[in-house]
Amino acid sequence: MNKEYTLRSMDVLQLNSLALAYMGDAVLEQAIREHLIRSGRVRPNTLHKEGTKYVSAKAQALVVRVMLTEKFLTEEEEAVLRRGRNAKSGSIPKNTDVQTYKYSTAFEAVLGSLYLLGNFNRVQEIIEKAITIIEEPKGETPS
Repeated sequence: MNKEYTLRSMDVLQLNSLALAYMGDAVLEQAIREHLIRSGRVRPNTLHKEGTKYVSAKAQALVVRVMLTEKFLTEEEEAVLRRGRNAKSGSIPKNTDVQTYKYSTAFEAVLGSLYLLGNFNRVQEIIEKAITIIEEPKGETPS
């Protein structure tokens, strides 16, 4: 695709939170897949099973709670997080409670907004922190 996109910073910040979460979901999924493959987990069944530990709503909600407790996010990121958490999705989560689903959507919205703003270093920092939180042996590893 050789098309120039013209989303300005102001446009990105005014996007619907669910659109930001849609982008963030893809960004996180790609990063986790790369992390798993680079760490030597290459069997397809293993990749899928391990991947869900990182991208599940439970895992993402845990990441948000830790990041908020540790004041890891900037004020702007927390504002996007709140908007994402309060977004009306119109769908009912199947395998998790509503609050967990909302925090998961909020986390994805933060990643999506940063990615669309071109702040790739911060996206990487947040994803690396998320991986650390999920892999931390003393914390609960979500399934």
